[in-house]
Amino acid sequence: MLDKLRPTSQIEAPTVAHARSVVWLREQLDTRRDSLLLMDCRAPEFHESAHVRGAINVAIPGLMLRRLKKGNLPVRTLLSHGEDRERFVRRCKSDCIILYDEYGRDVSDNADGGSVLGLLLRRMKDEGYKAFYLEGGFSKFHAEFPSLCDSSPDGSPPCGSPPAPVLGLCGLRISSDSSDIESDIDPSSATDRDSVNGSPLCSAPSSFPVQILPYLYLGCAKDATNLDMLEEYGIKYILNVTPNLPNHFESARRFVYKQIPISDHWSQNLSQFFPEAISFIDEARSQKCGVLVHCLAGISRSVTVTVAYLMQKLRLSMNDAYDIVKTKKSNISPNFNFMGQLLDFERTLAINAPCDNRIAATNQQLYFTTPTNHNVFQLDAIQST
Repeated sequence: MLDKLRPTSQIEAPTVAHARSVVWLREQLDTRRDSLLLMDCRAPEFHESAHVRGAINVAIPGLMLRRLKKGNLPVRTLLSHGEDRERFVRRCKSDCIILYDEYGRDVSDNADGGSVLGLLLRRMKDEGYKAFYLEGGFSKFHAEFPSLCDSSPDGSPPCGSPPAPVLGLCGLRISSDSSDIESDIDPSSATDRDSVNGSPLCSAPSSFPVQILPYLYLGCAKDATNLDMLEEYGIKYILNVTPNLPNHFESARRFVYKQIPISDHWSQNLSQFFPEAISFIDEARSQKCGVLVHCLAGISRSVTVTVAYLMQKLRLSMNDAYDIVKTKKSNISPNFNFMGQLLDFERTLAINAPCDNRIAATNQQLYFTTPTNHNVFQLDAIQST
């Protein structure tokens, strides 16, 4: 009876129905556009080629899918761009959210398991959002209502499959088990004020700082206090990626320090410090000294900076740079927002796909391959002492 008294535009389908038709969306765009929040779950290349007007793009790095499945990520952290995130936070509780991929296959029956789009839909509903997916997806909507879509100048979709570094949500499925096990510790649950010696975050199975490159070491806060080991590895430069952990030997002037005041939280913009962090590491290399990059636990902030360095210096995709670090140190786990910033950094570097990247050779070279890219890379060798 109450439904009959409500305006037609406000009547919703039963809550068990997770889908909305393209005709319904067209009508809502005509009458209630300001009450809709559209989220394009395809890879960025497809979104940039064409999308429903006003849609926000959501793309998830392939290596982060397991973390999404664990259910410990707020939906807002999936949006790497600040403007889109602010828009989502401002409107998600009041607006009707429509998710779409390329073809909009039914996800209502398998939202508990395989479909990533179904998983995201379920997460939004768990967080109290009024969320639905678009039947037939963008393909059907664009075919029937092209005037309501924005397209790139050439209007052509990208050729082939989306590149490896970023995976859109359409068609992806998540496996329950994986050989690439991430740490179950949530870095955001700890603070830099925790006791360095007593914190469980510093009791990682990896020994003293892991050597990523001949001159580049990755470690935790406890590593930065071990004078004997710092000297043994020829480390004279220390990059402290925390806002309040002290530089232990600063008063003795035995080391060159740089501090990046960033907390391990989704709201922090670590990427703004990438240029000066990379310059600092390069300075250590030019002086033929080792450099230690550390945060509190050595699994999130310092890892992000290290991955960014490898991406720029070796022209690697985020996935390949991450895999190098993961191979050396198995318990790394950067927070999701930092991964989004690395994706943006990858686009800034114009790294679109794995390729045969080579750095100018010298008399001595270090050759290696990455786990996901079997091309051979060259790096100028440097003494670590």
